[in-house]
Amino acid sequence: MAGLSHVTKLFSIVDCKLTVLTADPVGGTATYAATSIDIPGIQELAISGSIQSKTLRGDNTLLDTSSYIDGVTASAKHALLSLDALAAMLGGAVTDSGATPAQKAVWELTGSSAPTYFKIEGVTPPGGSSLIGGDVHVTLSKCMLSKFPDLGFAQDDYRIPSFEVSAVPLASTGKWLSITLNETAVAIP
Repeated sequence: MAGLSHVTKLFSIVDCKLTVLTADPVGGTATYAATSIDIPGIQELAISGSIQSKTLRGDNTLLDTSSYIDGVTASAKHALLSLDALAAMLGGAVTDSGATPAQKAVWELTGSSAPTYFKIEGVTPPGGSSLIGGDVHVTLSKCMLSKFPDLGFAQDDYRIPSFEVSAVPLASTGKWLSITLNETAVAIP
């Protein structure tokens, strides 16, 4: 039986969701909120990392070298603002009030608001991988905002919200990042 190819193209992104991490006990199982939050109008999910490299020198020569992963980061650009995503990433809640035609939805950053850990997952469209009808999922299992989200307005143009995160390994499993190739496309839960 031949296995699935481990090589694929990566074309486009069709969906991205974040899910709040509710528990991550050492030696246990990480748990996430029951509902994921859509990052609406996702345009880009870029992932990078850093590696530290140390060298050992002696007798006027290079004796050895050693490297380790120092960090994993990601950034996302999305076309539409989501108050629910802001609340999940920065804390707080969205409050709905009023009746038509005077309804309001308000998210407020307060002194007690604090960034929280969450999982972020992005996926290619079917055909966005080399697998006909398949897709590719990229998941950062435990991350937190590393800088305040880029929000606001732009004169005579659309404003593209964005955010950056730093990932850390799950305490329960040590997992930082996973890339999954699916023979048949699978929606992000």
